[in-house]
Amino acid sequence: MSKHALHPVDVPVALHLLQASTDSFATIARDLEISSSTAHASVGRLLAAGLVRHGQRGERAVNRRALVEFLTHGVRYAFPTALGQRMRGVATAHAGPALREAIVAEEAVVWPAVDGDSEGPEIEPFWPKAADVSRRLPDLYAMLSAVDALRVGRTRERQLAAAYLTHVIQHVNPATHDTSARSAPDVK
Repeated sequence: MSKHALHPVDVPVALHLLQASTDSFATIARDLEISSSTAHASVGRLLAAGLVRHGQRGERAVNRRALVEFLTHGVRYAFPTALGQRMRGVATAHAGPALREAIVAEEAVVWPAVDGDSEGPEIEPFWPKAADVSRRLPDLYAMLSAVDALRVGRTRERQLAAAYLTHVIQHVNPATHDTSARSAPDVK
């Protein structure tokens, strides 16, 4: 594998940078519960892939158009997952905060977590601490759950997730951490 090939942890790092482009590697590491070296390597891969670039003031700027394109058209092929056994966990995909109001489903899809509040088939999260971070970073959790809908959802779920992510990624304000669009926009 090329040293520039994206890793699953790069998705939450990119979404974190979208909200906080000036955060240090130590802050990214603390927030995502990864090592500083993992955060640094992830940003390097995102830069090499063109999903992040250096901004005018030295900050790391997410290439919003490229990130939307990668997430909506490539993430399910780059980081495939399948539904696993039924277990307790944190709701994601169509049952996560981004889509739960728009999609009526009998069963949640979950990231495994003993203290989770949902039950359903598990999927492997992008990194091991996803379920823990979901409680502390609700905006990041909403975006990651929509990305999971792109990975495992049916056509309608993927359409709603793509519309939600496109809207949020294009309108997030890193200066204020404002991701006020927490629910899926109307998709006809």
